[in-house]
Amino acid sequence: MNNAKIFKMPFASVYPFYIQKAEKKGRTKAEVDAIICWLTGYDEQAFQQRLDNNIDFETFFAQAPLMNPNASKITGVICGYRVEEIEDELMQKIRYLDKLVDELAKGKAMEKIFRK
Repeated sequence: MNNAKIFKMPFASVYPFYIQKAEKKGRTKAEVDAIICWLTGYDEQAFQQRLDNNIDFETFFAQAPLMNPNASKITGVICGYRVEEIEDELMQKIRYLDKLVDELAKGKAMEKIFRK
């Protein structure tokens, strides 16, 4: 799958898979939402509006109020790529989110996920 196809994919179509991945490991939708809001700067209402409007990944991240400055501390491998080495800025943001949900599903404490 090329990047353009991923960028135009509706965020709301992938969101249930983030929740499913977390819930399979005993985590909650609220924790997934907290991670998304921490990373992007959306509040709960603005985040829900983006889901309701079925916007794509590109728009979702373009409209994000403020990417968390600690996002640069997210490191490791996701989908075979080191997130800190991904050159395309949008793809890196998408993989940051993938990595955070993965850490949640692996049982990492929220404080560690939030890079405190």
